[in-house]
Amino acid sequence: MTVSSRAPAQKREITRLQELVYELRVQDAMTTKVITVTPQMTMAEFREVLRANRISGTPVVEGGRMVGIISIEDLIKALAAGELGATVGEKMTPNPVTLYEDEPLVHAVGKFSKLGYGRFPVINRQGDLVGIIVQGDIVRALLRRLEIEYHEEEVRRYRASHIFEDILADQVTLRFRYNVVARDFVRAGDASSRLKTTLSRLGIDPRTVRRVAIAAYEAEMNIVIYADSGELIVEVDPTRVHLLAIDRGPGIPDIEKAMEPGFSTAPDWVREMGFGAGMGLPNIKNCADEMRLESTVGVGTRLEVVIYL
Repeated sequence: MTVSSRAPAQKREITRLQELVYELRVQDAMTTKVITVTPQMTMAEFREVLRANRISGTPVVEGGRMVGIISIEDLIKALAAGELGATVGEKMTPNPVTLYEDEPLVHAVGKFSKLGYGRFPVINRQGDLVGIIVQGDIVRALLRRLEIEYHEEEVRRYRASHIFEDILADQVTLRFRYNVVARDFVRAGDASSRLKTTLSRLGIDPRTVRRVAIAAYEAEMNIVIYADSGELIVEVDPTRVHLLAIDRGPGIPDIEKAMEPGFSTAPDWVREMGFGAGMGLPNIKNCADEMRLESTVGVGTRLEVVIYL
């Protein structure tokens, strides 16, 4: 099955902030000094914890393990019902939704938007509580990174136009290849990150680099999650960046369905790790000037993306 699309004439703008939520991890934004309470604490005691620490909610921990989360909203309800003598364990939300510390920050943004929660506990892959994150933490992390980038000086930058002008040939194309290892979630995103750095060093407009980086990241994650193996092949010439993502694996039975935002066939264990939210192909399409997707069930998938310079 094949699907092709061409973006409208006007270019799609990807801001640096949008790019950073893909680049940063939850651990880059979370607060590591977490105030916790126990299930046996009364709501009156919990009120004093909030007041003394100027916070609006906290995880509930018992025996070193997180068993729930409780917020100022729960306290307000207890006050209204005259139940300040009730325990935190009775008023908390058990089995709260969590984030992994090594998840891309974009997953946190998505969960805040979808669920409307005020905070998420952050755990490591062993299930230990390592932090907590609120929406304000994300904003502060993004501003910190922007400030760092503003003050950093690059020793030298090459302009892409200079490189192409200095080579005497009728046509010049730079070609980069990145291998992607299936199910390797530790290194997931590494290929697209290296590509982004490469394109930046070539002096390509940052707005274009952002679009390529997001498209490459989503393509790479699809290979990691769904395929048996794959690679990203990128060609750069004076007019465009051409991204080719090829994988060997199960293929896509219904491409039109796969293009729908939120549609995902990722197994539960992948979702539990924070991946497979079903926005990969729609996000790629939003970044591309041209996109072509071909897939054969039982063979694999070939994705082409063109972004003009």
